[in-house]
Amino acid sequence: MMNQVLFSGVIGLFLTLIGTPLLIKLLARKGYGQYIRDDGPREHASKRGTPTMGGIAFILATIAAYFLSKVITGKPPTYSGLLVLGLMFGMGLVGFLDDYIKIVKRRSLGLRAKAKMAGQLIVGIGFAVLALQFPDNRGNTPASTKLSFITDFGWTIGPVLFVVWALFMILAMSNGVNLTDGLDGLATGASVLVFGAYTFIGVWQFQESCANAMTLTNPAACYEVRDPLDLAVVASALMGACLGFLWWNTSPAKIFMGDTGSLALGGVLTGLAILSRTELLVAIMGGLFVLITMSVVIQVGSFRLTGKRVFRMAPLQHHFELKGWSEVLVVVRFWIIQGICVIVGLGLFYAGWAADK
Repeated sequence: MMNQVLFSGVIGLFLTLIGTPLLIKLLARKGYGQYIRDDGPREHASKRGTPTMGGIAFILATIAAYFLSKVITGKPPTYSGLLVLGLMFGMGLVGFLDDYIKIVKRRSLGLRAKAKMAGQLIVGIGFAVLALQFPDNRGNTPASTKLSFITDFGWTIGPVLFVVWALFMILAMSNGVNLTDGLDGLATGASVLVFGAYTFIGVWQFQESCANAMTLTNPAACYEVRDPLDLAVVASALMGACLGFLWWNTSPAKIFMGDTGSLALGGVLTGLAILSRTELLVAIMGGLFVLITMSVVIQVGSFRLTGKRVFRMAPLQHHFELKGWSEVLVVVRFWIIQGICVIVGLGLFYAGWAADK
């Protein structure tokens, strides 16, 4: 059964390695190039016109890798896997429309704010409502109305508040990945690390599932997650697809993911967190996205309250560029920060399991 996880990762990697160059040629031929802010670092001016909407590559590769791994192993898809993929595709579609209007319609702000928010709300509400359906033979639905950290804890918030909570998480993480996607390879490399961690979490939860309680040394430490192995299959496909995309997205980038990719990655990361019962842990696992989002909140709040800026420029990565750090130096050091966040998150996840033994 673990072969699914391996196959999905390898297939996702292969598809983006060979598929992204084809997408680059297609986008370049149509003239779908990136718009660059005039108030950004001067070094970014050379990136104007670089093909964008590259998220199409890893979205399609992830979906294909998931289903091909099912065909190869003869295992059926699960509701959890389909829900997470649906959330990724839906958020990616909203991002695609935003990118398309920016580039093709030459409207720099893309979708109107209300239209963009409406699209995200429709996708998010659809995911949240469906995630509370489809109970298995143990009565577990893909999502739970209890809050979770490394597993569910005692606070049940009910279905209505759960939908609100899920929407908040989806919007916050999508915004965080979108803000992080400002330097070549930064958001892609950080995402590879997080999806690698969720691959591990899914496999671990499958091995320690309460469905296997009769064979566990300590049934009290088991996980009530509906389809943990399939979540690992999705996470592995994402890790491989993002890694293959990073080959072309790293400095100097031949293609950018655009809002198509960043909204999709933020959405699917939130979906994995909700369905694996690690909702609050994702704030640590995706610590770089949270840090960069907070830099924007601090910058805007400070300027509105005092008229002064805390950073030379927000998001945070551009502050360090303006301090003289090279783009590659910023990216690598921020990857290290993200790696530390993942290690801390996995450490807390394992410590929670060990404490119950």
